[in-house]
Amino acid sequence: MSRLPISVCIIAKNEEKYIEGCLQHLKPFGFEIVVADTGSTDRTKEIAAQYADTVVDFEWIDDFSAARNFCAQHATNNWILALDCDEYLESFDYKNIRILTQKLPRCVGRFSLKSLVMGNDGIQRYTIDTVTRFYNKKRFVWSEPIHEQLVRIEAPEDLEFPCFDMPMEAIHHGYNISGDEMVEKQLRNLRLLGKQLERDPRDPYIWFQIGQSQFVLMNYDKSVSAYEMALSFNPDTERFFVEVLIESLSKAYLNVNRAQDAVNLLLKYGEIYKTAKFEFALAGAYMENNQKLQALMHFIKATTMKDRDELGEGLLACYANIINIYREMGQDDMADMYMDLYEKCLREKERVLNS
Repeated sequence: MSRLPISVCIIAKNEEKYIEGCLQHLKPFGFEIVVADTGSTDRTKEIAAQYADTVVDFEWIDDFSAARNFCAQHATNNWILALDCDEYLESFDYKNIRILTQKLPRCVGRFSLKSLVMGNDGIQRYTIDTVTRFYNKKRFVWSEPIHEQLVRIEAPEDLEFPCFDMPMEAIHHGYNISGDEMVEKQLRNLRLLGKQLERDPRDPYIWFQIGQSQFVLMNYDKSVSAYEMALSFNPDTERFFVEVLIESLSKAYLNVNRAQDAVNLLLKYGEIYKTAKFEFALAGAYMENNQKLQALMHFIKATTMKDRDELGEGLLACYANIINIYREMGQDDMADMYMDLYEKCLREKERVLNS
């Protein structure tokens, strides 16, 4: 079986810190590589030229979608994998991905992106997010200037369409940065989101993303206000971001000492969202509300769900909390049952952080 022709499309600006690592990781897979530079003043273009098949210039217009679409236009293949310079591809199952595209030619591909994160306490952690980045450029294009989304060319107003899960692994290094760099990135995002809000002040997705940036900046009161504004427009609970919105608002409530509100919010949506991340959020809310037995139940439930690996380091936190609660209850035999699972998660954390 021949390989599926795929082009990896990357937009870049002043990314000399990451781009060589990104391109080195891509080379063994044999993809066509296209880099669109949006105005670098460092060695980004020079490094890209050493590895990429095509390097093109795009005049930056405060629009990530326009840059991604421009980059894809210069790819010779229809199937596009969109990556960022700070994302390193670790594995890619060509055979099964080819089968998926043959069975589901009108769908897009999503994968789990592991992000290395430097915490406010200076400790490195990692999170996992599902991102939709694999598509046929004859059927889909990017939309929105920031936090861009794929839309159907023939029906751009239809924001929901079938996806398939891709057997691949990529690790994101771009959040493993200093506090000052993160502040600069979030302030840029808020500036671009503000422009979008002027055009459509009732778009819940924009308010959600404003809340995300304010949360990262530790402006928790502002993040609560933005998340609540997003919910006030009653977004369809099947839209891809709404579950994350609910979970994020619950975490923001915890940071402003509203633990009971966090519990109530999650219980309200508990019949809709049946994921490990949702159970983990509910367990955390119960813990903050000093309801440890309820927390224990939901931590355990999260670890038994099919998508538990999507918790990332959160799975390690589940096992740690289960062990601690059982020990507080004097049930050391139950705590010991979870030690092997905890240690297995700890080894996975070390593998990801050292990748």
